[in-house]
Amino acid sequence: MTQHWSYAASPEFDDRQFGQWRELLERRVGMQLPDQRRSFIQTNLNIRMREVGFSDYQSYYNHVVESAQGIAEWSVLVDRFTVQETRFFRDVASFKLVERYLEKRKQTQKLLNLWSVGCATGEEPYSLAMIAHDVLNGEKNFSVTATDVSLPVLAKARAASYHMRKFAQIPVDLQNRFFDYDADRFQIKPFLKSRVAFARLNVVELERSPLKDFDVIYCQNLLIYFRRWRRKDIANHLAERLAPGGMLILGSGEVTDWVPQGLTRVRDDHSLAFIKLQKQGME
Repeated sequence: MTQHWSYAASPEFDDRQFGQWRELLERRVGMQLPDQRRSFIQTNLNIRMREVGFSDYQSYYNHVVESAQGIAEWSVLVDRFTVQETRFFRDVASFKLVERYLEKRKQTQKLLNLWSVGCATGEEPYSLAMIAHDVLNGEKNFSVTATDVSLPVLAKARAASYHMRKFAQIPVDLQNRFFDYDADRFQIKPFLKSRVAFARLNVVELERSPLKDFDVIYCQNLLIYFRRWRRKDIANHLAERLAPGGMLILGSGEVTDWVPQGLTRVRDDHSLAFIKLQKQGME
């Protein structure tokens, strides 16, 4: 009797196999995988190969890299390989910093644009939208752009439906004002959901992105997955997309030796943030 693939022993995942998958991931999305992530990659490859009927890593690799269906298959793999652990108001200190910044800018007549970079399943951009809505008293003078490299997680973010376990740190008044809920699911209310626009973006291709003139760029828990030189490169491209007077918030410790040009460090003991200097003659 022929042994079914789902019950067969996993194919050998040697150094060469790991190396080519690691190189592909870094080349395409910039992520650096340490040796400690080898079993993580192997497990996710095994699961996906069983789903699509491949019995060895090389054949599957060739399918992803060379076949006409490879682009769609790569999109699935990126979703499996990228870490999507997130929650609402994950870094309280940084969100407080956003709140204070918006308070100072609330009298401006311009539309305030916020950007969540590496938004995963949407908790971060919706958190930003809640803060902006409350600080600006519900006025329609802000928007939130949210980007991620993974199409499947963007679909989840657009759906804006979350399990109740996601709400442990959200005050009840925010739950009541910004969410509809039924059984074990919470749904972002339409008036807030409409303020957030989602788009696919690979941060290693930022130089080709038309995004610009943001008042807040929020990028946390993303740069840690890249090599040190690439972190600086990404941070530089993000800084270029700030509006004059705009604020860039990064994860503490992610770019410890970055010296940005045209930006000044925000004095805050709990967050890593920079303000883009105003041009003379501008507010």
